[in-house]
Amino acid sequence: MTAASDDRPLPVPLAEGPLLAWLLHALAPMNRTRVKQLLRHGRVSINGVVRTRHDHPLRPGDRVVIHAATRADHSLQEAGIAIVFEDDALIVIDKPPGLLTVATAAEKTDTAFARLNAHLGARGLGRPFVVHRLDRETSGLLLFARSASVRDDIQANWEKVTKTYLAVVEGTPQPAEGVVNNFLTEARNLRVRVTRSGVGSKRAVTRYRVVATQAKYSLVEVVLETGRKHQIRVHLAGLGCPVIGDPAYGSTSGPADRLGLHAWRLAFDHPATGTPLVMESPLPLGLRRVMRLD
Repeated sequence: MTAASDDRPLPVPLAEGPLLAWLLHALAPMNRTRVKQLLRHGRVSINGVVRTRHDHPLRPGDRVVIHAATRADHSLQEAGIAIVFEDDALIVIDKPPGLLTVATAAEKTDTAFARLNAHLGARGLGRPFVVHRLDRETSGLLLFARSASVRDDIQANWEKVTKTYLAVVEGTPQPAEGVVNNFLTEARNLRVRVTRSGVGSKRAVTRYRVVATQAKYSLVEVVLETGRKHQIRVHLAGLGCPVIGDPAYGSTSGPADRLGLHAWRLAFDHPATGTPLVMESPLPLGLRRVMRLD
């Protein structure tokens, strides 16, 4: 990562320890909330790699840099986008609900791609390349590549990426753990439905398990083995448990004022180094409140 001329290197750590504790000491008297914001918005790098985890282990001799805020940084923050991971090959963001991944005929400018593109461009770091997409109303982890070759490599091995979601649904799926394996077809009205094998249909496989129940709602962990449009929403609705806030597929309640679907975890081997990566985005507060997890 290329540092801007007004980025601020910090003293070299002299001992091992968690990143947040060291930053609180090195940046004193900056308060804890502000330091966490620096991390959340991707403004702390260690040895040239952006780090956002509070517990990232620092080692003696690590080079820690606080990157100056740009107008593009403020654009990310205003949209509720946080950088989860960034290096020379990849960038992973935490996307809020209500924001498109890429442009459509109806919305061409305010997208996760456009804001991230401005963020990278402001630092002279090129442009992002879209690896996959999330529905507008789905929140969570969204992976971009920093080059076309890395994008193509990840997409060619997409089945090796473990994609785990958390869904708040109406009712409780029965059985509480299982696999949904069928075919999906997109209709002319853009709704997706279960269909037989045939022209235009695609096999869709979803593994799920109930992890918590609360009153008339359940929290379900979902792992995608295929990545079809609206796959999770259709499959959970087919179990009689539509995702909350999803009237298109049968939901009759919206206690969180949003779609109850969150891209929670991505796990894969780094395309350049082969290092195993596991990234997580906490369940958003509104969904936690529905499940009374706080």
